[in-house]
Amino acid sequence: MNSTKITALSALALLASTFAACKKDDSPQPDLATEKTTISVENVLNSKPLVESGVFQGSGSPVILPGQSVSIQFSAAKGEAISFATMYGASNDLFFAPENPGIQVYNNDGTPIEGDVSMQVKLWDNGTRINQKPGASVSHPGVAESKNITEVNATDAQGNSYLAASKLVKATLKYNGNSLFTLTLENTSGGTANETPLSPGVWSVSYIVGGNLLNAAPLYAKDKPTANGLTWIAEAGDNGPLSVYIKGITGIFTPLSPILVVVYNGIDNPLYKVGEIDRNQGLKDLAQKGDASVLASFLKGKTGVKSVYVLAASTTTVLLPVINGQQGGKVSQELSVTKGDRVAIATMYGFSNDWFFASGAEGIDPFKKGDASSAIALYNNGTALDQFPGAGITQFNLAGTPLAESKPISLVPNPNPFTTLPDIANFIKVTLQ
Repeated sequence: MNSTKITALSALALLASTFAACKKDDSPQPDLATEKTTISVENVLNSKPLVESGVFQGSGSPVILPGQSVSIQFSAAKGEAISFATMYGASNDLFFAPENPGIQVYNNDGTPIEGDVSMQVKLWDNGTRINQKPGASVSHPGVAESKNITEVNATDAQGNSYLAASKLVKATLKYNGNSLFTLTLENTSGGTANETPLSPGVWSVSYIVGGNLLNAAPLYAKDKPTANGLTWIAEAGDNGPLSVYIKGITGIFTPLSPILVVVYNGIDNPLYKVGEIDRNQGLKDLAQKGDASVLASFLKGKTGVKSVYVLAASTTTVLLPVINGQQGGKVSQELSVTKGDRVAIATMYGFSNDWFFASGAEGIDPFKKGDASSAIALYNNGTALDQFPGAGITQFNLAGTPLAESKPISLVPNPNPFTTLPDIANFIKVTLQ
């Protein structure tokens, strides 16, 4: 071969090699630099102490005449009770109500109470009017006084006589299943010396947290001055003002379980997929019991999962909501992330059967700083029969045992068959800094 040709070919080969080398060196490389970011999760729910409340009145007319009855339907967990207040109409300021905290609806073993519970109904003096002899001739409103609420037991402060409240108002409980009850109040005063209409009234059920009711005396307090609109019922049979007050303290209360935080890359959301049955990897434990440890242990060995954390509040473990203006629980964790990483989080709606808050299918971009709460939604794990949140006998965090079912994971509708929930942003706040 001609030496000149060899030299030319060698030069071309050298040029090609040099070009290739330059091209490789100049190509943009994946940015694998590690960055630090801190994720914070906070329970921002402005909680309420009453899980349910409402009003009642007669069917033909607002008052409940002798021989007539009215029914109240409500849900309750073990330890929760129903209270109500209605005016002894033929009096100056007397009202019927159960002694606080109300009528218990479960036995100690968790079985529902049914039948006649009239013995728990009491007659009370509101303390704002001097009592005249009860009957149709009572003049309203009467002479004012200022005393504490006291029980009327056989006679009032002026010596007027009364039959036992249980002889005038019959209270009957019926269990409808799945933590749902009906309380029927019947006016049985007809033909007695204390015949009286019953006024429209109000009723309430308080949340129970850690074995204690959040509001054990929502309608009245024995041996205390009347308050919050009860006088309007006791003196005039007007349930409007007290119902406004009760409605204002009725709503949602729930803790959030310790927060599961997962950094992943190159895989789909490793926690769940809407439309799928629970994978039996530990999400059920989180959704039903608030226990993230099983799922965390599984994920630590999964391809594509880079880091896993379970964040518990320092003193309470769970993240409590805002209670009486006191800031809700908050946890934070520094994360090491690289390009392409996503973050998934999950936490139980503590007072539910198997609902959980979680980031969506795309996870959270850890490089986008600021409020990431819009990435969170509320899901139903589909592994436990649903009940009224905060008032279910089989809810694990209310001392119950969940009843198993098998349905695909789905979004919790709002409103749902039980209640209307606040917006997600009013439950949980997720921030990246």
